[in-house]
Amino acid sequence: MGDRASYTPGTFSWADLSTSDQPAAKDFYSGLFGWEATDMPVGDGVVYSMMNSGGKPVAAISPQQQAQAEAGVPPTWNSYVTVTSADRAAERAGELGATVHAPPFDVMEAGRMAVIQDPQGAFFMVWEAGRHPGARRVNAHGALSWNELASPDVAASSKFYGDLFEWQIEPLEGMGMEYSTIRTAAGTSNGGIRPALPPGTPPHWLVYLGIDDIDGGLSTVKELGGKALSEVIDMGPGRFAAAQDPQGAVFALYSGRFED
Repeated sequence: MGDRASYTPGTFSWADLSTSDQPAAKDFYSGLFGWEATDMPVGDGVVYSMMNSGGKPVAAISPQQQAQAEAGVPPTWNSYVTVTSADRAAERAGELGATVHAPPFDVMEAGRMAVIQDPQGAFFMVWEAGRHPGARRVNAHGALSWNELASPDVAASSKFYGDLFEWQIEPLEGMGMEYSTIRTAAGTSNGGIRPALPPGTPPHWLVYLGIDDIDGGLSTVKELGGKALSEVIDMGPGRFAAAQDPQGAVFALYSGRFED
């Protein structure tokens, strides 16, 4: 378990869910992880639901924007990377071939962010912390534990993110498939990159959430109306599986050894 008060630049620090049914999603994830919601008004009758574990914010759930719903965009878990300056990060991403879909903007006093699509098509957010540094607990049951990019071109994605965030990205041998691990410039473990499989799968960042009992967790997913998208896979220090919530958002569960 790791409690956090701040994050070094280049570190995944937050995840939130944009969903078509916010109340139902809150019930699903609360049932799965024991999360408790704190609803924060953000205008026009809309709330941003901070999801807490052990009294600490670990993620959030928000309603999907109408334009996204009308365009057929499925409910999605979003990955945030801490940066020193959202403005400089967005500018640099554009120079490297990314598309800045939402230029840097202030989120009240919480921080400043931008929404970016990398050159291969995956979306991510950059986060310049204000009063909200990110998840106050990671690498634990019901907390952010890993972020993994599915890319149609692992080499090109590795170069883009390495240039943008100064990530150290190295191939991991003995996986049975192409897989690269990510470390921040400070040397801390920070996720992975793999091919988007099967071919044709849209590029995306996959959010992994920790769970004490992954077999029981998958059973709970099904009981609560979700789906198991894979069998439990044993690999390295733990076990993981992909799942889908009742509204259609895909995420992964991880149990095993956690880093501090």
